[in-house]
Amino acid sequence: MGFVYREIKLAVADLEAMFRLLEQDPEIEDREGAKPLEIGAGVIRFEDVSFSYDPERPILKNVSFEAKAGQTIAIVGPSGAGKSTIARLLYRFYDVSGGRITIDGQDLRDVSQASLREAIGMVPQDTVLFNDTVRYNIRYGRWDASDADVEEAARLAQIDGFIRLLPLGYDTEVGERGLKLSGGEKQRVAIARTILKGPPLLILDEATSALDSATEKDIQDSLDGVARGRTTLVIAHRLSTIVAADEIIVLEAGRIAERGTHAELLAQGGLYAGLWNRQREADEARETLARIGEDELPDEGRPEDDEEPRDAAQ
Repeated sequence: MGFVYREIKLAVADLEAMFRLLEQDPEIEDREGAKPLEIGAGVIRFEDVSFSYDPERPILKNVSFEAKAGQTIAIVGPSGAGKSTIARLLYRFYDVSGGRITIDGQDLRDVSQASLREAIGMVPQDTVLFNDTVRYNIRYGRWDASDADVEEAARLAQIDGFIRLLPLGYDTEVGERGLKLSGGEKQRVAIARTILKGPPLLILDEATSALDSATEKDIQDSLDGVARGRTTLVIAHRLSTIVAADEIIVLEAGRIAERGTHAELLAQGGLYAGLWNRQREADEARETLARIGEDELPDEGRPEDDEEPRDAAQ
């Protein structure tokens, strides 16, 4: 009786919290008569954009740039410079405080949120997976996709081979938040979702920053394939992933401090060059520590050349 009473009390408290949440008015709503976004070339333009979560603390200050059709624009800068805020504004989780953002000349505030988000594919740093099968998690990108479409997307994301080695293949459960998959495997599922969705615009929000160097290279190759032919905005932490971008925009304290290609920014010797040099030094230090660790490893602790490789499913 005590157990049942306690469970009922907890359930009632949860229900009350749920109803309070449902009663909240959304901060961002479609304007009356908002039209669907019409995608043509896929040109993204920020025009003197200013934004603040709190009026006393501005985040972006008169930011202007343009991503032309098929271009890759990278946004870099120190922590707190406003990089991820740009992605949130483009997805219209918030409205700008000043200026405007347009896609093919259409102000984001004048189009419906559903049509805007349908046109944008996002590969985030932390991929959210549901406690269901691999097939279900990939199909989340487009619910009407056939099994053949799902498997083709997985192949293009370079995860099809791994999935087929699993005991149940595409019907393998991934666990809560994908705990049965490694970081690289979860990122490939996110890439497969985006390929399946086939959006004309793409946002890569620090999609490889939490991965090791070897996995990062493989994932970056997959991302380059997805971005080909699409207007792409890359929020980058590791500068090595954006050296081929058409333009790199360096933010500092909410303003554009520098802009140009990788080679041009290095030649300037400014903020970007300083960030690049610090990352190179940190990478070299990690490689040195790794080599020292291998040299000090006793013979009995070293893996044998003929050791069987670990089963992919493990």
